[in-house]
This record gives sequence, structure tokens and C-alpha cells, in this order.
Amino acid sequence: METSILSVCYLIGSVCFIIGLKMLSHPETARRGNQVSATGMGISILGTLLLYRTDNGQHLHNYGWIAGSLVIGAVVGTRAARRVKMTAMPELVSIFNGMGGLCAALISTLEFGRLAGGETVLHLLIILAGALIGSISFAGSMIAYGKLSGKMKDLTFPGQQVTNLVVPALILLLSVGLLCGISVTPAILFYILLALSLCYGVLFVLPIGGADMPVVISLLNSLTGVATAFGGFLYNNQVMLTGGILVGSACAILTLLMCKAMNRSLKNVLIGSFGGTKAAALPGTQGTYKEVSISDAAMVLGYAHKVMIVPGYGLAVAQAQHTCHELEKLLSDKGVEVKYAIHPVAGRMPGHMNVLLAEANVSYDDLLETEQSNEQFPTTDVVLILGANDVVNPAAENDPSSPIYGMPILEVGKAKMVIVNKRSMRPGYAGIDNQLFFQPNTSMLFGDAKGVLQQLINQIKAL
Repeated sequence: METSILSVCYLIGSVCFIIGLKMLSHPETARRGNQVSATGMGISILGTLLLYRTDNGQHLHNYGWIAGSLVIGAVVGTRAARRVKMTAMPELVSIFNGMGGLCAALISTLEFGRLAGGETVLHLLIILAGALIGSISFAGSMIAYGKLSGKMKDLTFPGQQVTNLVVPALILLLSVGLLCGISVTPAILFYILLALSLCYGVLFVLPIGGADMPVVISLLNSLTGVATAFGGFLYNNQVMLTGGILVGSACAILTLLMCKAMNRSLKNVLIGSFGGTKAAALPGTQGTYKEVSISDAAMVLGYAHKVMIVPGYGLAVAQAQHTCHELEKLLSDKGVEVKYAIHPVAGRMPGHMNVLLAEANVSYDDLLETEQSNEQFPTTDVVLILGANDVVNPAAENDPSSPIYGMPILEVGKAKMVIVNKRSMRPGYAGIDNQLFFQPNTSMLFGDAKGVLQQLINQIKAL
């Protein structure tokens, strides 16, 4: 009876995960989707604690350790999530994802230590896969956190690409040896594989930089999901299996979409061959930029027929999403058509700008994807760029030496006028100069995004 009730709990949890994931696809339902998924997880955990029985029919024990771990994890996770700034959200995602990978690796390591001999090759394969994939995800996520938070810099060395191919090949070779039972102490070989996996997690993330980190974050999330699914196989736990498969498959699809948006191949992500170089400027693209005053910018925006806003990391840093929405509403009240142009890799993680604007209650219908935005720019009077850089850089289209060459960009230069709000002329995350800033129809509006937007609002109200 208890086993049947537990299966129902797992079924409810799995259904909640699926429904929650579906609801995450729209900003208006995303918050509720998180709550539905969390409810499913709570039911699954509670059911496991009360109803799970071991092979010999015993309930779980060590409830003190379990309860202590749950309380500590809940307190730390809640405080971290509540206190984190929106600009630091990618770092938080990396840490949480790394902890998931570590958990999966520890589960597999524990189960390997409990092997009594005579297990099937499939059982050993599941243990090995969970340990190796979880270790790669943990190590890679920690490096990603260091790079995103500015604590670590990109690191390249001679022969790095070859190393990033040799190490996984060696892991695969030794794994086959372990599964085939070569005459080496299995435990020694297993821990060697763990060490190599941790090294590879570090090696393949270290050289990746520039605008390419969203791809890496998505890939690491996928790896953690896959490792979790293997844990579900080990314990015959349907909710772990379902959750792992959902995360692994969804993030794998997202990774491919990010690669397409960045014009990168997944192979290049794995061997770490992009993101570390800088491009030389094309002849004639550098020159004198021109500035626009707050009053002139307000005049142009207030009397425009159509305005497109391009949010970027600078908007997130300034926490200016609410002020931006206020400007949007003010212009709309004056009869100006206002839309947002959203590049899929704007910010530091997939969907960063969508989450930011959803927090400010910006209508989802006003958010246009890259292709939709590019169709609108030729009929746009003013494009207001708030902290975006690489996603509007024409070098992606006309400079073959650029590390972002081939990446689909927002073609803002086709609008009648472009106003770029930045703190300074420093390059963006990819570390390259932006040719857009020197084009005839572009004007620079320097300053903190929130302060500049508030001044624009005051000036437009006075028109």
C-alpha cells in the first residue's frame, strides 16, 4: 500500500514538473510555473521520507541528518535567491547547477562503493555515467561562476584544443576498460576517471569568454539534468528520472538554439575554440563619435512615431527595468508606438532580458525576437539602446576577423536614428570595439541607465 501511494506521489511530482516547465514558456505564467514545480518536488520529498522502503522492507533512517540537510539547504538557498541582484543571477544559476552536478556525482560514487560484485554492465554503466557527467558539470559550473563574477579571467595555453579532445577521449577509453573489467583495481580506475572528469570540466570552460557564456551555462545545465536522470535509474525513482530528463532535454535544445543564435557549433563549445580573440577594426569604421544631450534625445523620442528599445546588460547593472517601463508607458500615452527588441543572448544567460523586463511587468506582446525586430527597424524612427553592445555590433556581419562574425545581430543601423546609452566607450563582453558607435545615424548618450532614463522621462513630461 505504501509503495503504491509513493508511486502516486512521484507521478504527481512528475506531472507538476511537466506543467511547470510548460508554464515557464510565458512570462505571465512563469512565476506560477515555478510554484507548481516546487509543489511537485515538495510532495515527492515528503512521500520519500514517509513511505520509501529499502529492499529489505525498512524505512529510511538517519532522519536527523536528513532534516538538518534540508533545513540548511532551504535557508541558504532562500537567502541567496532573495538577496541576489538581477545582474548576478547567472552566477547564482551556475552555483545551483554545480551543486546539482556534485550531488549526482556523489550519489554515483556512493553506489559504486556499495557494489558487491556480479552487477550487470548496464548497472555499472549507469553509475559511471552519473559520476562522470556530474563531475564535469560541477567543475565547469564553478569555473563559469568565477568567470561570470569577474573572479577569473579567460585562460588559454598552447595545445589547448588538442588537450580538450584528448582528455575526453582518455575518459572514454578508461571507462570502456572499467566496464570490460581490465586487470586494474576498479576503485583506483574509478577515482582516476573522476579526477579526469573534474579536470575536463575546468579545461573546457576556462578558455570560453566573450559573448559565448550563455551557451556554456545552458550546456552545463543539460549535463546536470542528464546526471540526475542516471540517479533516478539507480534508485528506480520516477520523479528524479522525469526531472532529469526534462532538464537535460530542455537545456540541450536551448543549447543548440543558443549556438545557432551565436553562429557557433557545439563542437567549438566543447573544445573551447572560441571567445578568446579580438578583432581588428575594419578600415574606416573607427572615427569620431557624436554625443546627444538629454533634451535633444527627449525631443526626438517624444515626437517620434515608432521607437524600439534594445535592453542589454547595462540596463540590468543599473536596475533600470522599472524606469524603462515608465518611459515606455509615457511614450505610449503620447501616441508613440514602442516595442522592445530582444536578442536571445543579451545579458549573461539565456532569457536574461526577458526575465528582467517581466519583473517590471512589461507586456510580453511588446517583446520582439531578433527576426521580428529586424523587420521593424527600417520603419523605426528611433532605436534606444540601453547597455547592449555585442548583439548590435555590425562586425558580426562585415568583419571576418571578429570573434562574433556570423552571429545574428539586431540590425539597429537600419533605423533613422540610433541613440546608445552607455557609461563609457569601453568594449562589451566580447572585448571588441563596436562599429555602430561611429556610424552617421548613431549618437551616444553617456551615463547610468537609470539616471538617464529618469532624466528623459522628466524632459518628455515637460514637452
